[in-house]
Amino acid sequence: ITCLDISSGGGLGVSTSTDGTMKIWQAANGEIRRLLEGHVYDVNCCRFFPSGLVVLSGGMDAQLKIWSAEDASCAVTFKGHKGGILDTAIVDRGRNVLSCSRDGTARLWDCGKSTCLGVIADCGAALNGIAVGAADNSLNLGTPENPPSEREVGTEGKILLLAREDKKLQGVGLQSRQPVFLFIGSDAFNCCTFLSSTYVLAGTQDGNIYQLDMRNTNAPIQVIHRSGAPVLSLLPYQDGFIASQGN
Repeated sequence: ITCLDISSGGGLGVSTSTDGTMKIWQAANGEIRRLLEGHVYDVNCCRFFPSGLVVLSGGMDAQLKIWSAEDASCAVTFKGHKGGILDTAIVDRGRNVLSCSRDGTARLWDCGKSTCLGVIADCGAALNGIAVGAADNSLNLGTPENPPSEREVGTEGKILLLAREDKKLQGVGLQSRQPVFLFIGSDAFNCCTFLSSTYVLAGTQDGNIYQLDMRNTNAPIQVIHRSGAPVLSLLPYQDGFIASQGN
């Protein structure tokens, strides 16, 4: 099992696996409701849309898919990445979604027309994780070189975090596509998340969890190191956060 998510209402869970399938299950008792088949090779990531009825997935086949949790049909397949998709993010209610890949790019997609609205970043190194969040007003997110497509919904005022294989954590203005900050860590970054509109967390392969203030990333607020095991996922929880490690 490579990834899990729970619907906003808490009723359904979804899981992805290296066997190329996904399962939708009843969260209360673990009963499997649907089997989602369509990816080739490993499925790496899954998340529910805010509605809780639709699922976004990405796989080693470089495909991003949107599924109905109700009847297991695949509504949309996005193609464009040249390498396996490692993480996804959903913008607001989900008219646009984001993906990142081993090919070093993060892309913005239009769900309604199943097209790519643009490459948000091209890093030249695998992008292991992404997160999208509202940015504090004091952050300069840059200005788009070209006016954004009318198909872009909810990208204004958002920042995209990129957890990069080349030991860098990067912030990019989602609408402007301009770099906001670049932080160099101790090892490859595996995952990242927002604690607030100014504070972010990111975890590395050698077991460090960095807390950064995006307004000044010269030095981290704190570095947490419990063991040398890779930090694989991070999730804000109440006043703190939950981390999973490879041990």
